[in-house]
Amino acid sequence: MPRVYNWQINREMEYPYPAAAPQRQFAAVFDINKCIACQTCTLACKNAWTAGRGQEYMLWNNVETKPYGFYPLGWDVNVLRLLGPQSWQGDTYTGMTIFEAAAKNEEGRVAVGYIPDEQDWATPNIGEDEAAGLVQGGAYFTLPHPVWSFYLQRVCNHCSYPACLAACPRKAIYKRPEDGIVLIDQERCRGYRECLRSCPFKKVMYNQVTRVSEKCIACYPRVEQGLQPFCTINCIGRIRINGWIQQPAEADPESPVDFLVHARKVALPLYPQFGLGVNIYYIPPIHVPPPYLRQMFGPRVEAAIATYRRAKDDPDLLGVLLLQGATDRWIEKFRVRGGEAIGYDARGDEVARVPLKEPVYIRPEFDRALAVFRQNIT
Repeated sequence: MPRVYNWQINREMEYPYPAAAPQRQFAAVFDINKCIACQTCTLACKNAWTAGRGQEYMLWNNVETKPYGFYPLGWDVNVLRLLGPQSWQGDTYTGMTIFEAAAKNEEGRVAVGYIPDEQDWATPNIGEDEAAGLVQGGAYFTLPHPVWSFYLQRVCNHCSYPACLAACPRKAIYKRPEDGIVLIDQERCRGYRECLRSCPFKKVMYNQVTRVSEKCIACYPRVEQGLQPFCTINCIGRIRINGWIQQPAEADPESPVDFLVHARKVALPLYPQFGLGVNIYYIPPIHVPPPYLRQMFGPRVEAAIATYRRAKDDPDLLGVLLLQGATDRWIEKFRVRGGEAIGYDARGDEVARVPLKEPVYIRPEFDRALAVFRQNIT
């Protein structure tokens, strides 16, 4: 196999194809701490893209409650078990990726993986709001407390080294050179489901009616118009922002995603040890035990949480976080000026402006102009 450099695991790794970076790479950052699991993103995606026959079970976007939620059932614990021991030395991953594990095991496949059973897709809300830890009868707790759960928002990661693309025997899956979005050519697809087997996130889905695979398309018709995807703009918690991501050495500090991932290092990839070079990043939850988060997001979790906690004292970081959900337009650049965060599109036109501190207005109890008394004056 060719060897490619994956900065998320800080080393070279085996991958079936030589590295071929797109002109620019689609990416997003999700702030887990602000998610309320309202599933508005899920329904927005469902209504837009998966309302057809054979798509009834498909949720290209889903929100699951960790540690007990899965869609499909047990997707991550099954892949972690197949991958075997995973270890880090500092920021360098010293275990095997899913590609290297398959080569060592001589499976004859590109990546270790499995095809979920049909019933595994039947309970997308399993484990919802179930917490880990015990509360004894009559006990009470204060925040942060030993009983924890959090919501994980999941879409296709539009990986730099996609396992679905590598495994497809028909070469029906490809990365768009203009933006790095991973798509399936359904005219070439024959429904072998090797993509589904190899994708550790199980974000490629099989349509039993058309007998071809389907997946999240990153709302590319919107991206082409300078708009953010439906899941991003419909998010009630304003936890999401899309942008272009560069390699660490080429990061643009005025790009929202580059800033969060490379400059402040507050947003981390999901299961970097899989070796896919994912392009959806998460700001980890601040109340969850670090050992659990280190397995999920890698060794930089505690540093990322510490940086996030200091956001109130970091105007640039606070500004980017407040720009999440502030506009449906694609924010190419941002700047913080005069107590406001300003977002700009690719032409340099302003598309969003938000204050770093929400002003408070106290209205008089008696409004002389209307000759009325107010009960709520703030």
